[in-house]
Amino acid sequence: MNMNTTQTLPGGEVNFRFDGQIVLVTGAGRGVGREIAALFHRAGARVAVTDVDAEAAAGVARELDASGETALGIALDVRRKADFESVRDRVVQAWQRVDVVVNNAGYGKRTPVQEISEAEFDDIVAINMRSVFLSCQVFSELLKEQGYGRIINVTSLAGQNGGTVASPHYAAAKAGAIMLSKYFAQLMAGTGVTVNAVSPGPIDTARGRLTEAQIERMESLVPIGRFAQASEIASAVALLASGQGGFFVGATLDLNGGLLMR
Repeated sequence: MNMNTTQTLPGGEVNFRFDGQIVLVTGAGRGVGREIAALFHRAGARVAVTDVDAEAAAGVARELDASGETALGIALDVRRKADFESVRDRVVQAWQRVDVVVNNAGYGKRTPVQEISEAEFDDIVAINMRSVFLSCQVFSELLKEQGYGRIINVTSLAGQNGGTVASPHYAAAKAGAIMLSKYFAQLMAGTGVTVNAVSPGPIDTARGRLTEAQIERMESLVPIGRFAQASEIASAVALLASGQGGFFVGATLDLNGGLLMR
């Protein structure tokens, strides 16, 4: 597989090729997940676009390839292990293997701490942390059997600094996702499978969920003075997924414009 070529493709420059590879992205019906799926598709991969919103997943897949030959839209509730198993089986049946799994699905609520119910807490943790465990549990053995694979978990700056505008259950879940990335990275080390994470700060796709005051506050706090573009997150994911990214093991790439420097 040639992954060294730099090509200019519709939508921007892609520095890694994924010709012949099968990529699965969760939460790909919109936002960052959609951008990640599109980047991999432009770079030559066949892409399984998964989302809890079946229509959104199908719509993105049609935009990438209306024929369905190189893009599949599949419903996936990341809170359910059975859904991950079903998606794995469907993708393997269609394309014989899975090479890259991007656990991007996430959801947050800015509920005041004293108003967070047990049900809301459990749901936020299930979507943002337990989903990472379930995905890694389901796909790691398949990738290990193949002798090659990449798992990339999209976490958050909130999981490192406790959150600037995020609620505690979201921040705690994202911190757990980072630790799960390290655990599975150690488990898979030496098998040809790597597990890593990216940790974005404020992203432009989140603007619609923030007030003007929150946007101004966040931009004033970011040393670079702006939010990240979704394409910048996708590019970092592509680096970790590439053949050249094989020495990243249990790493968390910070994409926060300088909000947290380590």
